[in-house]
This record gives sequence, C-alpha cells and structure tokens, in this order.
Amino acid sequence: MSAPAPPRIFLPARRRAIRARMAVLQAREDAPRYLAEDMAEDVLERLGFLRHEAKRALVIGDAAGALRRALEAQGCEVTAADPLMLDEEQPYPFSGFDLVASLGTLDTVNDLPGALIHIRNALASGGLAIAQFPGAGSLPQLRGIMIEADGERPAARMHPLVDVRAGAQLLQRAGWKNPVVDSRSLTVRFGSFERLVADLRAQGLTSALASPGPPLGKAGLERAHHAFKSRTDAEGRLSESFEILTLTGWRSG
Repeated sequence: MSAPAPPRIFLPARRRAIRARMAVLQAREDAPRYLAEDMAEDVLERLGFLRHEAKRALVIGDAAGALRRALEAQGCEVTAADPLMLDEEQPYPFSGFDLVASLGTLDTVNDLPGALIHIRNALASGGLAIAQFPGAGSLPQLRGIMIEADGERPAARMHPLVDVRAGAQLLQRAGWKNPVVDSRSLTVRFGSFERLVADLRAQGLTSALASPGPPLGKAGLERAHHAFKSRTDAEGRLSESFEILTLTGWRSG
C-alpha cells in the first residue's frame, strides 16, 4: 500500500509565482535583503564553527547570492538552485555534495519530510545539510493586524509554521545524522503597513496557501492600517520579529 499523499496546504503554482516576483524585485538595487543576508551570514558562521570546508555545495533559495559568493571566494564549487527550477518535493537531479544549504524555502512545501529526505540524498557520505526558514513565532504583529482587519470573520491568511520540537521530529524521520534544531530572532522596525507588506513581497514571504482568504477590501484595509498604527511606538514605528528556524544534520552513508 502506498503512503498517503501529504496534505495540500500550499499551492505549488502560487509558490512559483511568488518566487518569480521575488526575483524581479530582488534585482532592484534598494531591495530589502535582510532575511537572506542574515541566513547566509549564519550559515557561514556555522561552517566556521564546525570547521566544515565545503568543496562542492548546493545552495537553494539564496536570492541575494550572498552565500554563493562567499563560498566561491573560499574555493568552493557552487550549484545554485531555486524553487523556480528545482522541485524540492522530488528527488534532486544532482547529488554528491558535501554541503547542501537551503535558505528560506522549506516553510512552503507540502511534503516537508520528503523534502528533507531529498536534501539528505543529495549529500555525499559525510556531507552537511543546513536548512533555514521562518518558523513558529514569526510575524506576531502582522498576525494580530490581520485578525483585526478581518473583523468578525477571520480568514486564512498566514502560513502554519514549524517550531523547534517539530523540526527535531522531522529530522529524525528524514534520517539526518546528529540532528540539531535551533531558532533565533530577527527584529525589524517598520514605519508603515505598506512598507511591511512590500518587504514581505520582495522577500517571497506572501501567502502561498492553496485556499487563501478573500481580498481584504477597502474596509478591511482601513482596519489593517488602524491596527498597525495602534501597535507603533512613540516614534511611529512597529517592531516585527522573524523567528529563523535552523535544521542541521549530516549524511552518514
């Protein structure tokens, strides 16, 4: 008997459209890149701490190219991929890497256990995998704003997210050796609701839900602006946080 299909939470076509729009927006000189740059910097710090010198790496979702450039400067041969060209829920068309780094993409796959297995299988024996993406606890302010904006009929607008405990269970299921899961916070301040939404759009963090809620409409948008303003500080700015979940493990054989 075949295994049951994973629940259809996200729509692959919508996910690809979000990444395509992200690629266009990231080409702008002033594009917000703080999430991708933070993830790339953290991966490099982990590689230094583990003293893992990658000679051949697969980097997925590195929209700003920061990790790819840094690895290449160290003499590493890098294959860059993105969900636009790589289906992370299917076996990869390449393997034998001593590093696979996935940045900011696995939070919107339907079959996350399967995606983690494909990462493991893309590694050479003794290879290291590091996957980072927004986890549980991210965007608490926006979640509250959207609940207020919807009024008496809240709609599905925000993604379900993985926490540290669930991440550890997923790595055990996927067969990663010596799995480690941790989370860190990144706080960003915004001066307007429009800027918050624009930053999320430019970094590929808008809704990829298969069954999204209806458009807010004029009244809902006005409530969203009011809810944003009610959460700002004395300087008129709102502090929003991203919880970056990191999954780390090895392939033993």
